Amino acid sequence: MTIERAAHIDELVRVAVGQTSARDAVIHQSWVRCVSEHKLDPSVLRDARIVTSGRLREHRDAMDEFLHTARFGVEMLYRQIAGLGYVLLLTDAKGITVDFIGDPTFNNTLRKAGLYLGADWNEPHAGTCAVGTCIATEEALTVHQSDHFDATHIPLTCTAAPVFDPSGALAAVLDISALRSPEPKASQFLALQLVKSFAHKIENANLLNRFRHEWIIKLSGSAEFADVDPDYVIAVDGSGRIIGFNNRARQLLARELAKRPDLRLRADGFGVSDIFECTIDDLPRFAHSRPAGQRTLRLANSGATLFAQTLPPPNKLAAPASSRSEAVLPAPLRNLFRGDPAMHHVVSRAAKLINTQMGLLITGETGTGKEHLTKALHSVSARAGKPFVAVNCAALPESLIESELFGHEPGAFTGAAAKGKKGLVLEADGGTLFLDEIGDMPIPSQTRLLRVLAEREVTPVGRTRPVPLNIRVVAATHRDLVALVKAGQFREDLYFRLNGAVLALPPLRQRTDVEWLIDRFLDRLSTEHEVSYALTASARAALLKYQWPGNIRELINALDHGCALATEGTIDLADLPDRIAYPAGEEKSGKSTRGGAAMSRQADELLAALRNNRWNVSRVARERGVDRSTIHRQILRFGITMPKNLT
Repeated sequence: MTIERAAHIDELVRVAVGQTSARDAVIHQSWVRCVSEHKLDPSVLRDARIVTSGRLREHRDAMDEFLHTARFGVEMLYRQIAGLGYVLLLTDAKGITVDFIGDPTFNNTLRKAGLYLGADWNEPHAGTCAVGTCIATEEALTVHQSDHFDATHIPLTCTAAPVFDPSGALAAVLDISALRSPEPKASQFLALQLVKSFAHKIENANLLNRFRHEWIIKLSGSAEFADVDPDYVIAVDGSGRIIGFNNRARQLLARELAKRPDLRLRADGFGVSDIFECTIDDLPRFAHSRPAGQRTLRLANSGATLFAQTLPPPNKLAAPASSRSEAVLPAPLRNLFRGDPAMHHVVSRAAKLINTQMGLLITGETGTGKEHLTKALHSVSARAGKPFVAVNCAALPESLIESELFGHEPGAFTGAAAKGKKGLVLEADGGTLFLDEIGDMPIPSQTRLLRVLAEREVTPVGRTRPVPLNIRVVAATHRDLVALVKAGQFREDLYFRLNGAVLALPPLRQRTDVEWLIDRFLDRLSTEHEVSYALTASARAALLKYQWPGNIRELINALDHGCALATEGTIDLADLPDRIAYPAGEEKSGKSTRGGAAMSRQADELLAALRNNRWNVSRVARERGVDRSTIHRQILRFGITMPKNLT
């Protein structure tokens, strides 16, 4: 046992038996709890507790919408602290780390220290620590080096702040931690203020997202900051009842309500006029369009004056909810489906993520439209004017994948391009990088990709200095990445980096809008070929009956096939691929409703016309009043063999 550890245990024992301590009061009280309530032994060193991937998914799923909202703030904070050696943790109210950003170079060390995804930092297990003690006290604090109860954590310095939900309950804890830091605890003062500031921002963002369909009141003691960085944010429903608030507003309301004990007895809560000298009808006059200096709002009980800005709820249309929600979607997203509930759920969720920076993972069977969805998201985002670069990770040769993705300098390796190569990742700079079939990417390339995503910079092969990068990354796969992680074929840290949000596309056989898709694709082909295509009843019935193992891609190919063999724009059963027209067990007799003799007659007529015109397809087309492409399709359809030597 080291002298430092022995001295630490002696100090803990003295505190446990009731002696005073020079530690901050919050640390002293936590030590007492650890011994008296949590029954922790100061002499026992505890390994970091990392929950299983299954339990981690449960914790993350329970906070799905919150994580989406918080991600931008989390990444912004990390960019400010990364150069100082900190990692960032976001835990749920139970102390389980549900988001993590750190230098992947030190992943093993960070995981051992518990600074990793899935780590349990609850005080009853981990002892005095920033996250656990923050949960216990609901106050921001720094736990610096020997402040930790467990001697294992003495090298660490950790700073955490609580994030509350709109009802005032603890929602999460935001924490930054460093493996090494200066000895004086005062060195962490600025870190504490920074974490508190970003916890406040995340709290506000979550409130605004939760109550985006209600009145929002922003308040500040400064006219200049009421709009951009309000101290207090309150949500009000259409009847004027206060239904949500950030933590600072909660404290403000508590002070005001302390003077009005009668309000605590009301079953329906309290309204805006109980707190402020205004009614719900007065809120429009605090809109942003008026000068900030004229937007003052007085508290009804204390008489204090604050500067206000109000955000009205969006107009509520009289249309049914389903129609309304579908109508407000951007056109490129709306055009991906028509009335299908599963697709409506996926696309509506995607619409909330249009301009977020978080990783997006799209799952679904091959051909379900993962790239189409990604292109639609890109087209309506702030990156629409920038590149959209799609990469099929399964199609890139393993030997070339790193140079293709990350680029290389001239002469970086044998066979390298003389002028070097920019790389697909840099090609996407400013725009969207779509990584299709990410599950097929080799492990070494996964490691480099993780570094790119974590540091937002890329170092081409042969280059010493990294190049800054600004991209939105969307990954897609038809494989089970969780199973690949368990099998050691996919990096766990990359998986959690990519799946900030997951969109699961349904297979075509489960969708209710197949007929709409058929007609949509048929209209598109009609425009492209300048032919008005139509399906016979039997052909349409076969398309609707088929199970589509290849999904949308297979449907498009089947319609292409039908258009190529169609006679005068009419696609019959026989024009479809055999696997669709004649499923296993069905006879091929009577291939068409036009059938046998009629088809033979048409073939004979075309053959005669070709012979009479010395096999001149253009002349035959003019005689029949159709396009040359129609004659070529009929030749293919009827199996007519053109002479090799035409004289």
